Amino acid sequence: MLPDDTTPPAADAADAAPDTSPNEAPEPTGYVAGPVPVPVAPRGARRSTVVAVALVVVALLGGGALFMSGYSLGRDQGLAPGTPASEEQAFKAFWDTYHAVRDQYALGPVDTNTLVEGAIKGMVGAVGDPYSSYLTPEDYAASLQDISGQFEGIGTEIGTVNSKGATVDCGTFGPECRLEVSATIEGSPAETAGVKAGDIIVAVDGASIDGLTPDQARDKIRGKAGTSVTVRIERAGTAPFDLSITRAKIQRQEVVAKDLAGGSVGYVKLAGFSDAGADAFVAAVKADVDKGQKKLIIDLRGNPGGFITDAQKVAGTFVASGPVFWEQFADGHLQEWDADGKGVATDPSIKIVLLIDHGSASASEIVTGALRDTKRATIVGETSFGKGTVQEWITLEDKGAVKLTIAKWLTPNKDWIHKIGIVPDIAVTVPTSTPAGSDPVLDRALTVLGTGAEAPLAWLIAA
Repeated sequence: MLPDDTTPPAADAADAAPDTSPNEAPEPTGYVAGPVPVPVAPRGARRSTVVAVALVVVALLGGGALFMSGYSLGRDQGLAPGTPASEEQAFKAFWDTYHAVRDQYALGPVDTNTLVEGAIKGMVGAVGDPYSSYLTPEDYAASLQDISGQFEGIGTEIGTVNSKGATVDCGTFGPECRLEVSATIEGSPAETAGVKAGDIIVAVDGASIDGLTPDQARDKIRGKAGTSVTVRIERAGTAPFDLSITRAKIQRQEVVAKDLAGGSVGYVKLAGFSDAGADAFVAAVKADVDKGQKKLIIDLRGNPGGFITDAQKVAGTFVASGPVFWEQFADGHLQEWDADGKGVATDPSIKIVLLIDHGSASASEIVTGALRDTKRATIVGETSFGKGTVQEWITLEDKGAVKLTIAKWLTPNKDWIHKIGIVPDIAVTVPTSTPAGSDPVLDRALTVLGTGAEAPLAWLIAA
């Protein structure tokens, strides 16, 4: 996922962890606490040299692009140090440079760890993948909280777009790479200050973000709860303006459930994919089914993703059997991820409408692709983000971690939606002039379900 404002600042480990000290910072704002990720079983010994404690994620976060997909946390390569004999010639220039800098640099000495971290960062950066990056130990610790949805910042999800507003993957900001607010978290300082989806942030604390990477810009926006940041915003139809926003602790609730249309329609919104979030989602859907509801609206709008195993669980809630997605690895082999056959809403008499938008990414797209290919739902909204790769976090002992793209994921029909997204069955564009409290996408979903009713205004505001 491009980095969103939901990642803690990469300052130090203490800042990355939730602060429980009394009277030091405001209480969390926005959603209620989201769960901390729980390790899942490794995928199996694909590489005999790997010591793996894997945690696989698909999410709209971190690492040079707003959306991430498919992370494995806590892997340690466990390889023996040294240059293989077959690669000695290729690495000669590297070692010559390393020794020259270490031994001869006139303005030294240079810390060895600094050189090693710089070398790793350059090596990963050389592949040119916005979703692969080196993480310092502090960045890695912060990224673990990323997935839990607990962070200190202003409470926005951000993406990169070009000058025409089309979503793009890009390395540094400039005329054709702009930082767009894709959503504000309910109750967050950003929402309170008036930040809106579609706003373009062009400067932070008076300094242009041009030339910065998405990670660097994100880190400038974030900071310790109680401190202030000023963002300069460009918004269609208005002159650029500054907003001063006091950062807070933001914690997000992943599942919200309501009854709509006089109780005839169950509505479940999923904001992220963690183990606890997926379980809460399944429980909410089961509660609707147990009440006899035969019409469900599943809202994945603005959902940045989460654990890949939980995407499988959520998709399997509605798909009775067969693959819900595939992984395709570097050697070309495919791994099938099937529904577990325990879904609580697989009965075809249960009619489902799935809501997506440009902020629906990665795990959200896995679920959307599964329900699309199995014809299990009508998809309403906007074309999704288009994130079809899988990353692993490979731990490097005390040197942090490398986030590396290790696979593609494909829909059940083996479509790769990367940089394309999933086109809804019924496209609904929400104009920027839409009044507060109105939700044309939800209204259309209710029409598709045959209720012809609009959701209560108070509920739409609360959502």
